[in-house]
Formats: sequence, structure tokens, C-alpha cells
Amino acid sequence: MRQIIYTMQFNGQVTPLGTSANVMKAITTAASCTRATVVGQDGLHGTLAPAAGDQATFESEVTFLGGFESSEVTSAGESGFKETGTITFGAGGHRLRFSTIGQGYFGPSPEPNLKQGAVMWQVDGGEGQFEGARGVITSNFIVSDAGEVTDHHMGVIFVM
Repeated sequence: MRQIIYTMQFNGQVTPLGTSANVMKAITTAASCTRATVVGQDGLHGTLAPAAGDQATFESEVTFLGGFESSEVTSAGESGFKETGTITFGAGGHRLRFSTIGQGYFGPSPEPNLKQGAVMWQVDGGEGQFEGARGVITSNFIVSDAGEVTDHHMGVIFVM
């Protein structure tokens, strides 16, 4: 068994799915990239740079628990959610299927026009390179009032 470790920044849109206010569809893409994190005398610095290669496509269905506008949203504007979806890496049919571990968090951010959140997903399997895959992916994301998403993934995937 071997490990595949990845980190990518996905960008795209979240939109309502049907007429329910508590179910959303997220579609994002990420270009191949390199990341660097440097800790030095002046603190922490991170960079993201384009790299040669294909892109990844992310699609998911997000269901807010109790409804996004319901009493399940706390007075601080926070909400929990469940999510299922796929991530396709390149054009070669390499796809992961995932679902939420527990529930995700979605709430306010220090920026008034942005909300932020985080979620952990279990890898439920896949196709191509990811046939029989297992692992965990973490997501830390922001969503604008217009539904624009920036989503940072870090995954550790086990494959045969």
C-alpha cells in the first residue's frame, strides 16, 4: 500500500440545488500547483505557484443540517452540514468519491462579505489510480456573498 499526499486550492461557485434553501451544489476547479510554507524570523509565509499539469474538478452536494435559514443556525450565524461528492484529477479518469466525517462547520468570518468553514471527508473509493482508495481529506474554505468559493484541500490517500 502506498500514500498519495496532495494539497490544492479549488475555486468556483456554490448554488442552490432545486428549491430547497438548505441543499447546495458546489463546482470548483484547481490547477496543478506547488505550495511552499516557510517559517522564519519574520513569521510564517505561504505561497502557491502554478505548475505544469492538468487540473482537478470538484463537485459536491451540501446539505445544511436543519436548513440554512432554520433554528439550527446559531445566534452567531454558524451551521453544520453534510457533504458528498467527487474529485476528478486530470482527464485520465482518476476520480475519488468522498463523504463527510461527522459534520462540517460553516460560519461568519472577520470579513463581513465572507463566510468560512471546514470539513473532513472520508474517501469512499474511486476509479482509475484511486480504485479501492481510502483516506482522509480536509477542507478549509471561504464563500462570498455572491457564492464564490475558495477551498483549500489537504489529502492523504492510501492506494494499492
